[in-house]
Amino acid sequence: LILNTKNLLHIEDGAFRNLPRLKYLSICNTGIRHFPDLTQISSLEAHFILELCDNLRMTTIPQNAFQGMNNESLTLKLYKNGFEDIHSHAFNGTKLNQLILKDNKNLRRIHNDALRGATGPDVLDISSTALESLPSYGLEAIQILNATSSYSLKRLPPLDKFSSLLEAVLTYPSHCCAFRNLRTEKKNALLSIFDNFSKECESTMRKPPNEIYYRDDSYNTSPWLAGKNTYPFATDEETSPYSYSAIFDDSEMTSFDFEYDFCHPKILTCTPEPDAFNPCEDILGYSFLRVLIWFINILAIAGNFIVLLVLVTSHYKLTVPRFLMCNLSFADFCMGLYLLLIASVDAQTSGQYYNHAIDWQTGSGCSTAGFFTVFASELSVYTLTVITIERWHTITYAMQLDRKLRLRHAVPIMLGGWMFSIVIAVLPLLGVSSYMKVSICLPMDIETGLSQAYILLVLVLNVVAFVVICVCYVKIYIAVQNPELVAAHKDTKVAKRMAILIFTDFTCMAPISFFAISAAFKVPLITVTNSKILLVLFYPVNSCANPFLYAIFTKAFRRDFFLLMSKLGCCKSRAELYRMNYFSAYTSNCKNGNSATAPSKASQALLLFSALEK
Repeated sequence: LILNTKNLLHIEDGAFRNLPRLKYLSICNTGIRHFPDLTQISSLEAHFILELCDNLRMTTIPQNAFQGMNNESLTLKLYKNGFEDIHSHAFNGTKLNQLILKDNKNLRRIHNDALRGATGPDVLDISSTALESLPSYGLEAIQILNATSSYSLKRLPPLDKFSSLLEAVLTYPSHCCAFRNLRTEKKNALLSIFDNFSKECESTMRKPPNEIYYRDDSYNTSPWLAGKNTYPFATDEETSPYSYSAIFDDSEMTSFDFEYDFCHPKILTCTPEPDAFNPCEDILGYSFLRVLIWFINILAIAGNFIVLLVLVTSHYKLTVPRFLMCNLSFADFCMGLYLLLIASVDAQTSGQYYNHAIDWQTGSGCSTAGFFTVFASELSVYTLTVITIERWHTITYAMQLDRKLRLRHAVPIMLGGWMFSIVIAVLPLLGVSSYMKVSICLPMDIETGLSQAYILLVLVLNVVAFVVICVCYVKIYIAVQNPELVAAHKDTKVAKRMAILIFTDFTCMAPISFFAISAAFKVPLITVTNSKILLVLFYPVNSCANPFLYAIFTKAFRRDFFLLMSKLGCCKSRAELYRMNYFSAYTSNCKNGNSATAPSKASQALLLFSALEK
């Protein structure tokens, strides 16, 4: 034991030479700067234990560092040191039983060939290290892997590297998805061949152990055989439909035990197990959602971009309704960007999301997607509420031009909406709830009281907005049907269309609000897997439909669109036709006694959706 010697800075080569009876060597809490020479110990003991700990100045493990220590089983306890790097062939020439590297806080790299030339280890402990990856060679013998608190280890090697793994204690639940019910590839092949022999297992369990199987030395490659009968492992491919020779190597079958390996197959255990927020599935979970989300996000992005382009470049005066429509289109465009991010990452990680979950959910990509969706959702709800209030105000005070909502009023109102939406979207980035909780990057973290209050506030505000919209449209219905206002039939028709559009938007959001409020009170009524159906089928549908229902399908938009195209040298005749129709309608309106300064109730109340009139 060489312990607590801070002034010991160096151990000369050959200091440990020819120690055949040495079983245990401990060098802890010293000032040694370089890895000591241990290659000349030449212990003859059946099992040798080396302990190096708390040597904070020792930064590397060189090549062949343990070669020559012992020809039999070796346990290396190399913990709480200053190791930063383990070189190629570091464990060459050893038969490792356990390799303990825990609590090396600065250990960031194990060379891919560090275990080359070594047998084992059976146990590997890399907990509380800064490792970002495991070596690609030498993992086949590992039966127990401990990687707790290894937060930098976000990806695992291919699963076929862990052919002997029986127990894994990891940092992230998503990694256990890779090992769920994992057996080695050849054990699975065995089960698929002998799935009809369950009764044979039952019969073998009733026999005394010495009467079940014995080794038939006349076959160097034979399995455990029941007497001289080759059943159920016939070696003659011509007479047996269950030949194993095409699947197993000879050396592998010599160690196979029918009762133990087939009747009691080993199943890997892994902790921590995936929780309800992160089940073992890809981001979208269902295959049909992968198709739908691309269809919806392309429509949302393309539709809203076209609406924004046409409205912004239109030569007509920017009115309040046009201004509000621009804000709504931008919000829905951001929702399309969120869907595009989710769909793209899902396509890239399909089938192996467990290996990308940590990078995605803790990285900037998920935070960006979460910001987009919350900002877009809140700005869209806010804008729809303002549009409805503006319609109600216009129809109520149609003849009082001094009370008309002007652009100078609408700009600060929408500026307030932008600031509110940005604040709500930024709060999860500052620790109030979190976008990292689930793969779809929604703020579902309600662990703290502040996070729970945040979620409830957002949901309650959305419900209040829905109530305000409903009340406004009730008043609009009453107003346009009042005989004293001499309401035209077309006023009622268009108002009803407007109500259907807005009400449909919030009806689509109703199931999301219902299930979200129940989850916020920690009484979830739906799983995260099923909530992804709501995410794709309900949550973004409005962003996809709004540009078409509010703009693209209207006459006013088609007019502006063809006028824009005429500026680019296309559709000039169609644009001229729309121009003539517009001026013809304006002249007819003037002849009927309706001046521009005293607009009719219909045109004033339904300015935003006048193009819906046939």
